[in-house]
Amino acid sequence: MTSPTVRPRRDEDLPVLAALLAEQQPGSSYPFRWPLPLPVERFLVREDEQAAGVAEVDGAVVGHVAAGSAPGTGEPDATFRTATGCTDPALVSVLFTGTRVRDTGVGGRLLDTAVAWARAHGRAPVLDVVQRHGNALAVYRHRGWTEIGRFRCDWLPEDEPDVVLMTLPEHRTQPSARRGS
Repeated sequence: MTSPTVRPRRDEDLPVLAALLAEQQPGSSYPFRWPLPLPVERFLVREDEQAAGVAEVDGAVVGHVAAGSAPGTGEPDATFRTATGCTDPALVSVLFTGTRVRDTGVGGRLLDTAVAWARAHGRAPVLDVVQRHGNALAVYRHRGWTEIGRFRCDWLPEDEPDVVLMTLPEHRTQPSARRGS
């Protein structure tokens, strides 16, 4: 396998990304609600997104990430702004890879791309993660992301714990994308 490259997402990537999302969901439980209560394309392309990238390996699309403004209201957004001191933190979202590239560093490369975009725009990177996604939570912590709060989403079942809100502090750098990152 060649090294992954990340490029801006194009409209023609959406069918491939929808198939990748569906293919990886049973193993990752991401997205948490499946089937989605909206068209997959609306899940992939967010109204508040300002940048979106896809990872390619050997010419094939194998992953996705987006970054943009948080909606701007509500408890998670206030927590993000207060914890980071940033009035417009960059929300990293819709980060996933296909199963064939799991544990190869592709997800880390996508995450690094979103963080670099946020930093280049003078913004603090933030994200939220469902606790059931323990592998993702462990990866974020390993890469220097810190928990800044928790939030109870209205779509979570009663027996699910709150979503974890995280940021990557300015002084922390992420490990370079590598196998297992």
